[in-house]
Amino acid sequence: HRDDSLQTHCPVPSSSSLEDRVLVDMISGPRIVGGHDAQLGAWPWQVSLQVYQYGVGFKHLCGGSLINEYSVLTAAHCARRSQDPYNWRIVIGLHDTSRPERYTVKRSVRKIIVHSEFQIETFENDIALFKLSKSVNYNDYIQPICLPFAHMPLTINNQTTCFISGWGSISEKGEAKSILQEAQVDIIPSDICNSFEWYAGMVNNNMFCAGFETGGIDSCQGDSGGPLVCYNPDASKYYLIGITSFGFGCGRPKLPGIYVRVSQYKSWVNAHLLLANTAPGNHITLALSLLTVGWPVL
Repeated sequence: HRDDSLQTHCPVPSSSSLEDRVLVDMISGPRIVGGHDAQLGAWPWQVSLQVYQYGVGFKHLCGGSLINEYSVLTAAHCARRSQDPYNWRIVIGLHDTSRPERYTVKRSVRKIIVHSEFQIETFENDIALFKLSKSVNYNDYIQPICLPFAHMPLTINNQTTCFISGWGSISEKGEAKSILQEAQVDIIPSDICNSFEWYAGMVNNNMFCAGFETGGIDSCQGDSGGPLVCYNPDASKYYLIGITSFGFGCGRPKLPGIYVRVSQYKSWVNAHLLLANTAPGNHITLALSLLTVGWPVL
């Protein structure tokens, strides 16, 4: 049984078909790591989490996913740069970070809720909720992503297609692109991803791997917290299956990106959506030690 009581709307694909969009994007050349420029409005739930830097202003740090008109889901490790909501803003309906569109919306952050059992050493429970200071109105370029039901399987059937998106680096230790990038990825079974030549048991039931054995297509620095979405043809909807969490390098063979398995946290998300609406108070602070492993260390 699916619980959508806390989600006001789940989007359906735009008028252009999934296949048409992918074919168009293939013309534009490699991006993300091995991805492509996304079409305008292709991923209307994608947001940019931006942190204030003295002398620079707000700068993109992580991605996130709009799940209702006042809430964004992202990775807990993104919040370690600052735990103060006033140092953050969320930009929604953004395509090119160098040139906001007329429908682009900027919101300050009212509250940051980080999973209380997040562990930076293992990236366990790498999930956080950012509450907007003011709700947003939906349009063709701003839409929420559907949350999976609890313990939803990663793939529905052989027709399931999954995508990552973000404004992160297009190569390991490389530059980022201002235009939103997308790439199609495969969900990799955990028994393969946990094998000795891969991640050797690091991936638990709250995580999963996505990418390709040969590497070449992956998320990278700056994509953290962003969505991995899968299209369910039976429901004609996308679902937020994963949150970009960590990985060793970018695009390396047998070292794909590792993602938070969102279906394992449906109860956590629902509970904190309710708490955030009813309980006043300060944001939850987070003190983290630095860890020089993989690309989440920004």
